[in-house]
Amino acid sequence: MHRHTTLRLPDTLMTRAKVHARDHGTTLTAVMEAALAAYLAEPSAGQVRARVVLPSFGSGGVREGVNLDSTAELLDLMGEE
Repeated sequence: MHRHTTLRLPDTLMTRAKVHARDHGTTLTAVMEAALAAYLAEPSAGQVRARVVLPSFGSGGVREGVNLDSTAELLDLMGEE
């Protein structure tokens, strides 16, 4: 469902939005929808993001001989397998 509403925006902002829509071959409505959706998707300043827990397999840490600080050594090890 779509609702019609009136927004009061500064002329400079409206002009920039219209130019963006024209340059990207889209409508002003699409630009406003995308901008509002992106704004609402961002966490607010006081909002804390949920902690992400990554799965791990096995135990004992890194395999013997693996140096995570050396990309060259890691590439060499991957080439051996």
